[in-house]
Amino acid sequence: MRGEGRAGLLLGLPLAVFIALPVVALIGSASWAEVRAALGHPMLAGAAALSVQTTALSLAVIVVGGTPLAWWLARSGGVSARVVGTIVELPIVIPPAVIGVALLEAYGRGGLLGPWLAQAGWSVPFSASAVVIAQVVVAAPFYVQSAAAGFRRVEGDLMLVAQTLGATPLGAFFRVAVPGAAPALVSGAALCWARALGEFGATLLFAGNMAGRTQTMPLAIFSALEVDVALARALALVLGGAAFAALLALRLAPLAVGALRRERRA
Repeated sequence: MRGEGRAGLLLGLPLAVFIALPVVALIGSASWAEVRAALGHPMLAGAAALSVQTTALSLAVIVVGGTPLAWWLARSGGVSARVVGTIVELPIVIPPAVIGVALLEAYGRGGLLGPWLAQAGWSVPFSASAVVIAQVVVAAPFYVQSAAAGFRRVEGDLMLVAQTLGATPLGAFFRVAVPGAAPALVSGAALCWARALGEFGATLLFAGNMAGRTQTMPLAIFSALEVDVALARALALVLGGAAFAALLALRLAPLAVGALRRERRA
């Protein structure tokens, strides 16, 4: 087994190096002086604030709507569940630019819902609402997939036992299913947030790139790259650090949840 592991490492190491090389190059290209200057730049403050606000709202929408959807997908094995699951996963394989155009066709003035939204006095495209919508569409599949996988590992007998002991179906869901799938829910939420934080293509087409209104961190990097490469590098490092923190949380969440369970049992 050790020999096979070493062989796998030797064969896979070039790909790992190929993936790591751009990250290493980015870290080595920016000085701490550039990073400190970027941290005090007005572009960072506005873009970071908007990114934090919109991704927090997007994550809340996804968790509230995606958790029951994931439970239904995990417990349903019919054709309808497979169709819905395929539709939910589409944003993973569809290019972000295509999603951006599709959102314009759905919510734009001449789109599917545009006339009704206009009557209500709500113009969605090129607004902060458009940023949130784009993030929800592209990031939701990552949470729903992870949550559904977690719910599939929850034994149905435990749900029945909880209900025989007096719990309602909703109560059994929150007392048994959610704790049982907690590692998958937390890791899915972290991955979902990271994907929303890094969303670029659909946001650019649907919400635009207006500083202070729709310019998120990825769009700020895009704008900075046109005028100041050093600033763009520093902003990229800041955003990359946030993504790394989300990935670290993704890896540590199951361990933390497991530790809490052991403490409760003790």
